[in-house]
Amino acid sequence: MISQAETRTAPINIRAKQAQRDLIDKAAAALHKNRSDFMLEVACREAENVLLDQRFFQLDSAAFAAFQAALEAPVADNPALRELLASKAPWEK
Repeated sequence: MISQAETRTAPINIRAKQAQRDLIDKAAAALHKNRSDFMLEVACREAENVLLDQRFFQLDSAAFAAFQAALEAPVADNPALRELLASKAPWEK
């Protein structure tokens, strides 16, 4: 993670549509942040997520077989999850 105390020296320039900038500004204001801080935080968080999703791991044959069996095993019944998935989202009610 990059320290907040470091001076920002690397410029990042981006062109946006007016509606996009307005949306970003509203979201930044809702979090009491300026546009630059908001955009950097969101972009860095998403960059970390993308990189975390790209992790590579190796398994020996036995461990891979166990992993594959777990993926292919039937899912246990979960009535609470079934009810949640069958309900409407709060914004649809």
